[in-house]
Amino acid sequence: MAEDNSYESMLCVKPEVHVYRIPPRASNRGYRAADWKLDEPAWSGRLKITAKGKMAFIKLEDRNTGELFAQAPVEQYPGCVVEAVTDSSRYFVIRIEDGNGRHAFIGLGFADRGDSFDFNVALQDHFKWVKQEGELAKMEATQSEAPKLDLSFKEGQTIKISIGNIKKKEAGGAKARPMGGGLLPPPPGAKAGAVIPPPVGQQTVSAAQTNPAPLLDFGSTAPAAQPSSDMWGDFTSAGSNSSKDEAKSGWVQFS
Repeated sequence: MAEDNSYESMLCVKPEVHVYRIPPRASNRGYRAADWKLDEPAWSGRLKITAKGKMAFIKLEDRNTGELFAQAPVEQYPGCVVEAVTDSSRYFVIRIEDGNGRHAFIGLGFADRGDSFDFNVALQDHFKWVKQEGELAKMEATQSEAPKLDLSFKEGQTIKISIGNIKKKEAGGAKARPMGGGLLPPPPGAKAGAVIPPPVGQQTVSAAQTNPAPLLDFGSTAPAAQPSSDMWGDFTSAGSNSSKDEAKSGWVQFS
């Protein structure tokens, strides 16, 4: 991804910082803020941290007019441009440049500990992003240089796909539902165990059609008995009838 070097973003703004003249470093152990004249700052004003491409810039400006007092270009952090002191978290040593190749080291202090924390985090986040962009660019370059794998079909090339364990549906489809026995449910309000009368059409059958007397008369010369209104006979008076009447009627007496 091409970098837009003309775009400058704002990373952090602090309205009040102090600048101190610092003595030369006495040893390699680092700077100590206790060696500075903390009650006599050389300058006080506003601090801005801006970013342009991969570079970050610490700018010290007048809080009223915005005139630039000093600037420190930062290429990496932590590094030699911004260094924390060994005895406090509110003071740093930064290397400023005038644009003509000359540079100097000055002390930078914050009145509030939270401001110094924001200053530190703003620089860390910017260079973390720079590192991620560099790793992404290397990955894209490696992928572009690697030979591409051609998985396309050549002319006349075919493939065969075998799909197993597929059961075919039976042609019959769903099974036919069994037919009922033809019995109708009892009508609403009928008592359990009650006898259902036959349909009206069956009650109009003539008694002469159901008379079994002609069926029991095998070759008898006696005239057929006249149909009776009672198709089953008079069982109650069977004891008083003679055997002759029994032969004429065609019924057998059960005692």
